[in-house]
Amino acid sequence: MFLVLKKIWYQSVKIFIKISLHFYANQILISGRENIPKKGAVLFAINHPNALMDPLFVTAFNPRENHFLVRADVFKKPFIKKALASLNLMPIYRIRDGRSQLANNEEIFEKCFSILKRKETLIIFPQGGHSRDRNIKPLSKGFTRIVFGALEQNPDVNIAVIPVGITYQNSSNYPSKVNVQFGKVIDSRKIFSENSKPKAITILKNKVSSQLKKLTVHIPDDENYKTILDTLNKANVDFTNIDLVNKMIAENNYPKPTKKQTNFLKPLFYIILLNSFFPYLIWKKMSKNINEIEFVDTMRYAVNVIAFPVFYLLQALILYFFFGWKTALMYWFVSYFLVLIYTKCTPTNSEEI
Repeated sequence: MFLVLKKIWYQSVKIFIKISLHFYANQILISGRENIPKKGAVLFAINHPNALMDPLFVTAFNPRENHFLVRADVFKKPFIKKALASLNLMPIYRIRDGRSQLANNEEIFEKCFSILKRKETLIIFPQGGHSRDRNIKPLSKGFTRIVFGALEQNPDVNIAVIPVGITYQNSSNYPSKVNVQFGKVIDSRKIFSENSKPKAITILKNKVSSQLKKLTVHIPDDENYKTILDTLNKANVDFTNIDLVNKMIAENNYPKPTKKQTNFLKPLFYIILLNSFFPYLIWKKMSKNINEIEFVDTMRYAVNVIAFPVFYLLQALILYFFFGWKTALMYWFVSYFLVLIYTKCTPTNSEEI
């Protein structure tokens, strides 16, 4: 009974997140879902440019029920820890969390082995941390330890490793276009059985890294990185058109500088702001405590998805008390409709230089 209720809870939250992301993102492009096996153990290896928004976008548009490894400092508060655990999130500890905490990862690895043994799915960020840089950093060995550890313990299990690239037009601005691309399955059992473990680790890392560099925009991390990025931003390219942008980079052939698109819906933004004044104040106060730019979208989304519906409902109830249910229902509908119109119709420019 508990497992049934947990599944209903997970699926309900997933549907809610999926709907709410459409109110938050200008456009969500999803491709490669046909690569995801309907059954069997799967490890999704994802690049990590935008904190907790990345797993939300990947899992909301993924047919499988997912388990996640996320940075341990998110789990500090007991209530948040329980809420995240109920949605299959698990903490992974890093050196910056304290060397004494690293021992806790042994228990987490065992949980991961059990998840894969049950032929379920796991989401991991193999770069080991988040970064808004438009490239794929060297991958850590942590994810290979989980894959090959599970294969060692369970000879009858095969794990499909699927790289996933997630690309934002401008991850710090609302709204932004998002492109999620599921890559091709990598047969980890074949790699593990045909090579020594050190060689298997290198091969798996290289295969995942190679796909990720094609599944998202990859500007080589060298002395030309900033120049290329500035050139692309000045040209106001659509970074979610990944193949085209990567072709520009490979051929060193870039479009001329282009003016940013004018946002003619700005008056609508101020109307929404007036209608959402108290949630906006909450966001402004909380935003002062954000120390990493990668968490701007995460905190903004969290405030939007909780505070806005609550205040719209409260304001609708006030209107119901004075003017009746028709007026209250009309207000509630129009409030969401205006947000959706602004989200979907506002131009999404590249990052500011």
